Amino acid sequence: MIKLLAYVLIIVLGLCLTPYLLATKGYIYIAIWDYQIETSLAFGLLVLFAIFVSFEVIKKALVFVLTLVLNSRFLPERWRIKKAKKQTLIGALALAEEDWPAAEKAMAKGAENGELPALNYFAAARAAQHQHKIAERDRYLSQAQAEPLAKAAALTTRTRYLLQQGELTQARALLDELEPTSKSKNPILKIAADLYLAQQDWPALKSLLPILAKRHIYPEEQLQKISVQTNVQLVNKAAEQTSNDLDKCWGWFSKSEKNQTDTFIAYLYGLCKLQRKDEALKLLSKQLKSNPKAALFDATAVIATAHDQDIRKSLAKLEHTHENVVNYQESLAKLALQTREFKQAKMHFNNACHIEPTRTRWLALAQVQEQLGDNIMALQSYRNAAHLND
Repeated sequence: MIKLLAYVLIIVLGLCLTPYLLATKGYIYIAIWDYQIETSLAFGLLVLFAIFVSFEVIKKALVFVLTLVLNSRFLPERWRIKKAKKQTLIGALALAEEDWPAAEKAMAKGAENGELPALNYFAAARAAQHQHKIAERDRYLSQAQAEPLAKAAALTTRTRYLLQQGELTQARALLDELEPTSKSKNPILKIAADLYLAQQDWPALKSLLPILAKRHIYPEEQLQKISVQTNVQLVNKAAEQTSNDLDKCWGWFSKSEKNQTDTFIAYLYGLCKLQRKDEALKLLSKQLKSNPKAALFDATAVIATAHDQDIRKSLAKLEHTHENVVNYQESLAKLALQTREFKQAKMHFNNACHIEPTRTRWLALAQVQEQLGDNIMALQSYRNAAHLND
């Protein structure tokens, strides 16, 4: 901006002085050795201006030519490789500092004459990804993919980035090119599992679970959680179809998977949904006898109705061993409400509130107390509920 203002001032000054210079009859006399030059003042100034402009043009041309030569293949190969190494080092330091623009620029330059251009392109793509420069990132990955040995890595990286973007359809298309199998590398299997989870492709994820377990792709606890989630979703989907589909799905599971509490409960709900409640109650009663768990007590209150006495007898046998289990007390309370046994419901809700008080349980107790006309205690229960958040 300052340079532009200077140019404008010079032009304005020249326009103002030109009439006076033309009216002046002065001259310029220059003598160099045996040479003598004599001319008018106006023409002399014009020549000086032309010399200055010519000098600037020549200077810019020389800078352009030198830059072109230094960046061309006319330089010795050793110089070009050395420069590429320097750019790669600058890019690596920028990556360590998370200076993504500088890292992208340096890595891209270092790839032109580098010994391992694919490595530079992968680093440049990573820097571009952090800057959300999708087009540049894909261009770098395409350049890296030109290396035969880097093709799988480029596809894997692009799939991962698309998954992070939420472009699940495009990511799945690239993943299908990689064809994840038991022989695939761990990063490909990890991306496949994450993508199947994101797409809720439970059958595909189910077929991949044994490989994930064998390779220890996930921590044991996380893998178990994924396994249970997958099995539950498969059961729920089968329950929306036919009884044969549900039985086929259940038969697909191993014995250990059938013993997963959440999976087992999902199967019970599926049986009830397909009008096979008696079968569900038998299985539930058997499981309560062999391996009673808190989630099973919750499921009992959902599945059983006022006419199901056998399941109530099964629960009654557990009173001495599970009287301090809050889910057991809450289940008995809900079953008592089904048969309008409000005194029993009040006792069990009261036990549940003392074992593990929550706002929901105090409210349930207050409502039962109101049914029994015990308004003073109901008011106290409401006060207790007001001080808690579920």
